[in-house]
Amino acid sequence: MQTEQLKQTIVAALEDLKAQDLIVLDVKAATSVTDYMIIASGTSSRQVIALARNVQSAVRELNVEPLGVEGLDAGEWVLVDLGDIIVHLMQPQVRELYDLEKLWGEFASPINHQA
Repeated sequence: MQTEQLKQTIVAALEDLKAQDLIVLDVKAATSVTDYMIIASGTSSRQVIALARNVQSAVRELNVEPLGVEGLDAGEWVLVDLGDIIVHLMQPQVRELYDLEKLWGEFASPINHQA
């Protein structure tokens, strides 16, 4: 599985369910843990959970199984670990509090998710 195809599949799955403020960060130069972080918001816990489930479903169609999924029970912040890509799905207030874009922004470059 190529990372680029996986990234495009994830972005499409998030856009399908109207994820807000979708950003893709290239973090290859900053960490050996993952290549990309995809961050998006959902307007409610229900939407955050639906976004996560849609991502899981979409990547399974590519025969990719998540290494782990955390936070599905509460839906405030769901993390989907796909190895080369980690997806963070949050409600806006949680996203603002943790501000991952600022945290990783010094080390990572946002890339156009439409690419």
